[in-house]
Amino acid sequence: MATLLHIDSSVFPGAASSSRTVTAAFRTTWQEQHPQGTVIYRDLSTNPVPHITADAWSAGYAIPSERTPGQFAAFAARVELIEELERADTIVIGAPMYNFSIPSTLKAWLDNVLLLGRTAGDTPSAHGTPVVVVASRGGSYAPGTPREGYEFVQNYLQAVLEGTLGLELDFIVPELTHAPRNPAMSELIPLYETSRRRALEEASIKAKGLAERLAA
Repeated sequence: MATLLHIDSSVFPGAASSSRTVTAAFRTTWQEQHPQGTVIYRDLSTNPVPHITADAWSAGYAIPSERTPGQFAAFAARVELIEELERADTIVIGAPMYNFSIPSTLKAWLDNVLLLGRTAGDTPSAHGTPVVVVASRGGSYAPGTPREGYEFVQNYLQAVLEGTLGLELDFIVPELTHAPRNPAMSELIPLYETSRRRALEEASIKAKGLAERLAA
């Protein structure tokens, strides 16, 4: 039975969040194609995972018989997240840009699931799993724009998700999401609406395509 791992990290709920709106569209289409499938959902804003600690980190490299009680407890929480990643046939992640980077809650999740010798290294355990990242942002950081050099979301996630975890990475990028709320950006509202419409279309297309790949 197909499994989708759906992760949101926006601090805004529901339709108030551009990234949540698009990941929800992806999930809806995916479930239409896999009505008997399983969805593992993590809302990292309302239920954040623990930030990595010395016990959680060191336990991953300690011989199990030599782990302390604190290491066992901390590592068990990491293993739960790692196993969800490994179970997934498809992953969708909402990664809004906050202060030029990803939310700290999403960074905490990544720190927990990245384990050298298991999910990272020569043979990553989730290698080849397709992941679609919805990288929403309030302005535009596209090539050629004044703030192109401040884009640290896609570069970072490409290094971690693709380069380290070995996932098959794709992006959906809704831009100019602040335009409807910022009077100084009002003239950009039509561009925002176009970007939003394109992102929702891409979400449905990519979800259907990945679902069809699983069924083939």
